Amino acid sequence: MDLLHLDTWILFRHHRVPKPQVSSHLLNTSRLMCNHCASCGKADANLKACKACKLVKYCGIECQVAHRAAHKKACREKERDLFALRLFAQPMKREDCPICMLILPCSNEESFYMACCGNFICIGCRYCLTREYCPFYNTANPASDEEKLKRLSERIEKYNDPDAMVILGLFYNQGQNSLPVDQSKAFELLHRASELECDGADYNLGYFYLNGLGVQKNRKKAIHHYQIAAMMGNIHARHNLACIEVENRNYQCAMKHLMVAARCGWKDSLDMVKLGFRQGYVTKEDFEKTLRDYQASYDETKSEERDRAVVIIAREQESIAHSHREQE
Repeated sequence: MDLLHLDTWILFRHHRVPKPQVSSHLLNTSRLMCNHCASCGKADANLKACKACKLVKYCGIECQVAHRAAHKKACREKERDLFALRLFAQPMKREDCPICMLILPCSNEESFYMACCGNFICIGCRYCLTREYCPFYNTANPASDEEKLKRLSERIEKYNDPDAMVILGLFYNQGQNSLPVDQSKAFELLHRASELECDGADYNLGYFYLNGLGVQKNRKKAIHHYQIAAMMGNIHARHNLACIEVENRNYQCAMKHLMVAARCGWKDSLDMVKLGFRQGYVTKEDFEKTLRDYQASYDETKSEERDRAVVIIAREQESIAHSHREQE
């Protein structure tokens, strides 16, 4: 199954994730979450919790090391349980478009980054209302590649803007806007944006590692970055994780990812959930809830301006393709 392709304007660990259920080893531990050291039994109000599972507490590093062999299995199981809960949690609602005040579409392809002010607006407002100027700074939109690059560089230098880093990194990756192809520079910018907790950066880093763009192919790191992006609400990364799980024949895990994405309004994921329901991997209750949530998310983002923008973009793309065919 094909993964999503990298797009210039898309701002976007190796686990086989278990079901998020509490382990019996954790339930049978007698000193969980109390004010006694799990190793020596000493009572103290200033004990430090295990950083991985947060279940047990210790007087200090010596007690933790002494108790490591007894605690290791339960700690790892609890850590996996907590990770699965975070991974499959439904993300928070997206921000509103600051112009029309409707929720931004789940696909970043349907949002536009304004390099002058750092705002994201929907494609409806971009193509129907603000194509010539920025309504926030009242400045004209860049008319040349040099102006685009200048504004992106200013956002990075002045505000350390991770979204500007992602876009500039993708320009370097594809050699667009008069820039040379430089995948090392692209990877550097994406990694810098990832450290600032940008879901788009982690999505694209996952794509780079999966396809060996500027780095050696590393499927484990690709999945790691996809998971980070998915937990921050990136639907593209979530859908790609599902595709990877399908390739691994881990269909139950794939359906969990797809249902999360579909409930956010991503139709490609909904179509795969329908297929999973017909094949028995999705229960009727989960399928019906996914359909209801998908429709609610879709209705929240729908507007006449956005529909018109889709038509405008399709016409422009067809015009570009036609001119390319004539040149050939």
